[in-house]
Amino acid sequence: MTAARPRHFLAVSDLSREELQALLTRAAQMKRLLRAGERPTLFRGRVLAMVFEKSSTRTRVSFEAGMAKLGGHAIFLSPRDTQLGRGEPIEDTARIVSRMADAIVLRTFGHDRIETFAAHSQVPVINALTDYQHPCQVLADIQTYLEHRGTISGRTVVWVGDGNNMCNSFIEAAERFDFTLRIAAPPGYEPDARLIESSGARVELLHDAHQAAHEADLIVTDVWASMGHEDERARRLEDFSGFQVNARVISAAKPDALVMHCLPAHRGEEISTEVLEGPASVVWDEAENRLHAQMALVEFLLEC
Repeated sequence: MTAARPRHFLAVSDLSREELQALLTRAAQMKRLLRAGERPTLFRGRVLAMVFEKSSTRTRVSFEAGMAKLGGHAIFLSPRDTQLGRGEPIEDTARIVSRMADAIVLRTFGHDRIETFAAHSQVPVINALTDYQHPCQVLADIQTYLEHRGTISGRTVVWVGDGNNMCNSFIEAAERFDFTLRIAAPPGYEPDARLIESSGARVELLHDAHQAAHEADLIVTDVWASMGHEDERARRLEDFSGFQVNARVISAAKPDALVMHCLPAHRGEEISTEVLEGPASVVWDEAENRLHAQMALVEFLLEC
């Protein structure tokens, strides 16, 4: 009898609206348990393999800490620790590691690499970031909004800056969580046109941050030069002039609007220090919620 194929989380759209809502409810429960000093051994005897071809702070710490807090174990593998750096096909690494671990977290470059990895894995694979998607961060963002303002359904979310992997994941989240998304990006830095087209009227593309922020419930931004684009930094600083999330931009939003940033932030570039440290900012809660949302995700995938 052929074993059932595992469920993977490579993009927000891999889970249904109902599954995502249940997952975030569970994340909130896990957070309350940990805050109360309770640490159920949900992952006792479970091993999470973390294959990272890109550097990370929040993603690595949140997955490792979550597994430890809930009774499991995480193995971190950098490019120096695997044969990928010596030319081993990604298919072979997937086949081998998935025979030894219960789930795998992969942080890599092209999205095709994680799709290939997942196709050859015997266990669930989680996207910890590719050049095309960053779905785990969006889970934490939605959880944070739920904590502070309740349902995000029917709200207006504004993305300011590069149409990067985070922006692509927010486009998918708009459909799954039923919110309107306005994207303010400089010409030439728009997100994937196919995602925009498939989103219908739910997503609006603009080229003016202040205009996009009008009556917004949530404003989100990211660095202007993501990993892999550092050599474009000087040009991007010029091209993104006028797309900083600052007091002028948030003044156009609703009085109780929140501001998020997936971090690390370049203060004075994509976001002003005044806003990052101001009352609208929930970036520290957002960062912590990576831990809780991801542990709920691991539990969900292991139980599928």
